[in-house]
Formats: sequence, C-alpha cells, structure tokens
Amino acid sequence: MESITIRGRTVAVTGIKDSFSRRATQFSNKILLAFKNAGISPDAVDIPEERVPMRKVVAKVAWYADGKYCHYSYARRNNYAENLWVVMKLLELELGLVVEGKKTIGAFAADFEEDEDVQEQRKEARKLLGVEEDCMDFQKIDLQYKRLAKDAHPDMPSGSTEAFKKLNNAHKTLKRELE
Repeated sequence: MESITIRGRTVAVTGIKDSFSRRATQFSNKILLAFKNAGISPDAVDIPEERVPMRKVVAKVAWYADGKYCHYSYARRNNYAENLWVVMKLLELELGLVVEGKKTIGAFAADFEEDEDVQEQRKEARKLLGVEEDCMDFQKIDLQYKRLAKDAHPDMPSGSTEAFKKLNNAHKTLKRELE
C-alpha cells in the first residue's frame, strides 16, 4: 500500500479501479459531513462535481469559515476520484481536530485561507513561469522557476528585483497548490 504526505500528514492510499462516480459522490458526502460535524454549514462548502471522475482532473473544495474564503485542491493522483479521496482524508483529519477541540475554527480557516481569485492567480503564475496552463507537475514548475530566477536574480547583470519578486510569488502560489 502506498502512502503520501500531505501538509505534514502521512496517509495510506489505494488506487480506485471501478465505480468512480459512486465513489466520488461518497467522498463528497463525507467531506460535507466532516464540515457539518465541525459546525460549518454544508451550504458554505463548494465541491465542483466532475462529470467523468475517471479522468485525471484536480479535485477542489472551497468553503467559508470564520469569515474567510478557504480552498484546497489536489491533483497528483491518477484520476479525479483518487484526488477527491486525498482531499477528503486531509479535511477529515483537520476537521477532526476542530471537533476534538484541539484546533479552533479560526486556526483551521487560517491554514486554508486563499484569495477568492486564487484560480486566476494560479493561471497567471503558470503563464509567467512559461509552463502549460494545466501543468500539475511541481518538479517541472520548480525547474522552470529556477531557470528563470537565475537570470532574473538582482545580482546578475541582466537581473531585476521586480522580475525576481514576481517569479518568486508565482512559484510560491503554485507551491502552495501542489504541495
């Protein structure tokens, strides 16, 4: 059985080989239940439904908690259903801490807080780094960042502080999404 680390937590994962739609629906329902148990209304949670959950597509969940817009997405598994399972496991663990009183709703929200235009920021970051709009390979993004940052570094003859800052922010934006 394979295990992965997400946000400092290690979870065992198995591949999903059948019933992708049914499993995706189950995972969505479990996510909503975890939010409800933590005192966050399921009406404040948005889980975009993927029509073909066997495709390799990012799984996203967005919600409002403690007056903050929060978001988490995952896209490194083989298909949407597996990605959604990873999102579900992480949110169950984090919201479980809220239910147990080991974490406040405010601390939970702060861990996942994003700007509401986070998707647009990620699109712009990929464009700035010169990778495909749907690139989810952090190693590829990191390599491209290092190549561009080397040329833009203020200590280089053709370097620019502003360009270097923009590259650094783009890299941080995508790193937060993909790690």
